[in-house]
Amino acid sequence: MKNILKEILSTSFYFLIVLLITYLVITFVGQRTRVSGESMTPTLQENDNLIVDKITYRFKDPERFDIIVFPYRYKKKTYYIKRIIGMPGETVQIDEQGNIFIDGEILQESYGKEVIRYQGRAAEPITLGEDEYFVMGDNRNGSSDSREEDVGNISRKEIIGRAWVRIYPFDKFGVLKHQ
Repeated sequence: MKNILKEILSTSFYFLIVLLITYLVITFVGQRTRVSGESMTPTLQENDNLIVDKITYRFKDPERFDIIVFPYRYKKKTYYIKRIIGMPGETVQIDEQGNIFIDGEILQESYGKEVIRYQGRAAEPITLGEDEYFVMGDNRNGSSDSREEDVGNISRKEIIGRAWVRIYPFDKFGVLKHQ
């Protein structure tokens, strides 16, 4: 009887440790997320499974073109995956030809290859606060992003982490290119 009780306590302790480690990893290190929608096409596709790195931004600031994950403000358990275009303190504007301007200079980038048809609130200059980022999907004409009021500028504290590794589909497994 004593051995059985000892075995039950030992097994319970083992499961408690596993649960604690799992909680710590998911909360502070990384978590799995699934892409829903086409806003990051061609970089990410519908149903791609990713690991989000939640630890890097504890030691360094996000950089332009990082692919980040953040919660949608108006729907619980809904997360957006977008690319950082504008950095804190910068002014972002999109002209009628679809050019993105950062502080009056055309942004040199290779992610959004299509001509932007919808300027949204970026038709007028948007000056970002000292902890705000302007984000867009790579599928510029099929993305709900900082151009829209309901997404708007993303504050540093809203960023959950950086999309790091695509784990599914298996034929596309690998570290994601950010820069």
